[in-house]
Amino acid sequence: MSQANEAVAEPHHTDAVAGADPLVRCKDLGKSYRKGKESVPVLSKLNLTIPRGDFLALMGPSGSGKTTLLNLLGGLDSPTSGTLEIAGERIDQFKASQLTRWRARHVGFIFQFYNLMPVLTAERNVELPLLLTKLSAKQRKHHVATALELVGLKDRAKHRPSELSGGQEQRVAIARAIVSDPDLLLCDEPTGDLDRTTADEILGLLQSLNREQGKTIVMVTHDPLAAEYAKRTVHLDKGTLITGN
Repeated sequence: MSQANEAVAEPHHTDAVAGADPLVRCKDLGKSYRKGKESVPVLSKLNLTIPRGDFLALMGPSGSGKTTLLNLLGGLDSPTSGTLEIAGERIDQFKASQLTRWRARHVGFIFQFYNLMPVLTAERNVELPLLLTKLSAKQRKHHVATALELVGLKDRAKHRPSELSGGQEQRVAIARAIVSDPDLLLCDEPTGDLDRTTADEILGLLQSLNREQGKTIVMVTHDPLAAEYAKRTVHLDKGTLITGN
């Protein structure tokens, strides 16, 4: 993971990454849940390809299936039908234990509410995903320091969440998501709990990770201003992909 300058908030919109290898392939993807004796469809025959290095904003009304799709991409749930291939692996065929191991290697999650451990310092929170790896303590320390520097919080490593602002907490959460150098960053309303200025700073940071570090990002958002930071936007409605660019 190379170092990058601190992000400058700057909306930017371009086409999808030209000529890049697909990282994600969804083909006729479907997901249904049982409600009593009924099967309730959430996603229906969804087809989507996400190239490596893409920054995709996923928009749609509440109940359209955005978070369900994000959960499938992150291996937190399995599809009911169709195929889902990520980084060359058919994760729709994985068992739960396989998904857990795959998720630890390939996916970083960023949520609206930062989900930090309040009793741990920033550096200890960032280190948590690495405790599941075979890295030595020295190697973990190096990865943590690099991740915190990338998000501009090197000087806050010893601070606990209660000593940080909301924007700083989200930066710690982003550092935690990237510390294992995952293929895919999944963001679920990452600025939904922040004021506009701080939200723009966080979105600029994500944009920098995409541009300078080549991170592939999928971001669920209701905010059209947030979507402007992505390279492209797709829309879901009632479990179906209705538009994209």
